[in-house]
Amino acid sequence: MNDKRTFYFSELIGAKVLAEGDGLVGRVRDLVVDVEQPRPRVAAALVRKGHSLRYIDFASCRLTREGNRRIVIARSVEEKVVPAENHLSLRNHLLDRQIVDVDGRKLVRVNDLVLDGTGGQTWLVAVDVGTEGLLRRLGVGGLFRAAFRLLGREVPGKLILWSEVEAVDFSSTQIKLSKAYSKLATFHPSDLADILEDLDRNSQLALFSSLDEERAADVLEELEPEAQVGLLESMSEDKAADVLEKMPADEVADILDELKREKAERLLAEMETESSAEVRNLMRYPDDSVGSLMSTDYIFFNQSMSVGDALCELRKLRPEAEAIYYVYVLDGRGRYVATVSLRDIVVSEPCARLGEIMESPVAPLKDRDDVYTIADLLLKYKLHAVPVVNDEGRMVGTVVIEDILERVMKKRK
Repeated sequence: MNDKRTFYFSELIGAKVLAEGDGLVGRVRDLVVDVEQPRPRVAAALVRKGHSLRYIDFASCRLTREGNRRIVIARSVEEKVVPAENHLSLRNHLLDRQIVDVDGRKLVRVNDLVLDGTGGQTWLVAVDVGTEGLLRRLGVGGLFRAAFRLLGREVPGKLILWSEVEAVDFSSTQIKLSKAYSKLATFHPSDLADILEDLDRNSQLALFSSLDEERAADVLEELEPEAQVGLLESMSEDKAADVLEKMPADEVADILDELKREKAERLLAEMETESSAEVRNLMRYPDDSVGSLMSTDYIFFNQSMSVGDALCELRKLRPEAEAIYYVYVLDGRGRYVATVSLRDIVVSEPCARLGEIMESPVAPLKDRDDVYTIADLLLKYKLHAVPVVNDEGRMVGTVVIEDILERVMKKRK
């Protein structure tokens, strides 16, 4: 960085702080930034002298040099009160911590920070996640740069603008951010799950707890079983139950199967009666049965319903993608009659009846059938989902192709 206004945080750690006309105040131990604005402003410097620590207003400071070292000149050295809300310590909360590279959708480690002094204020503008930043802090950056140049190479370095990162690794419960994790709201649940799995337990819980229940449910569904169990063990049972109620019953049953029986029972007791009853029913199926893999979220209509009415009802229900491959036609006793594809509903005349466009019924699976019979049926008829019935022929769920693939992938791991 050639711009004299721009410098690295590591250059200030240990720098002398001098009061104008009054000698040594101490040495810089840390800087605190106000992150309420898109561009964090350095609000205060933590100055140490002997065993004494105090904050001073960084707006009253200017930087100069003494040889190769930075020096801070302070107009005022009165102690400044730093609020907990929306303020981060660069040394304690960012340096050597993990942050999310929003563009790369991955965790990176902060090796240094880039500051810029403009208009009488100092701003945090970027983070250094490259090898060069770490070597600079160790005081051997120049040596390694010279060695690398002899080899015709450069020391690996990488700067990421602050606007392209999100801080997530807070070990202190004193941190309060009014807009915590706002950039992560745009992430796909599977990307967020990958990031969560790379965090330590405390940071996992902090990030997960910041999500609303709907999004938390989507992310929990994407996590590996070990991470799912860890989060549910760490959360309060009422909060965990609220999240589980937002998930499909079959997914909840799979997760609770991984918990100790006592813990699973307590969570089921916290859930609403209807939701917990549905999950309990699924948990009774043996692991190698079709019932253990089926979803109870499916759409069914009577064959006398018109296509137009079916479309209106689907708009009201707004089902999840995996629940809308097909609409199922049931008789008055809930027994499976036939399948209607979403494509056929969309292309048919609104006045047509479902009974007129439904396909020849595919032989449904029995909920007690062996789970390995599903793949053959899906491949034979090129289906995305298969209806599942009980011994009386009443439809009790469906098995979708994604669940089959997930089961196969788990077996391979």
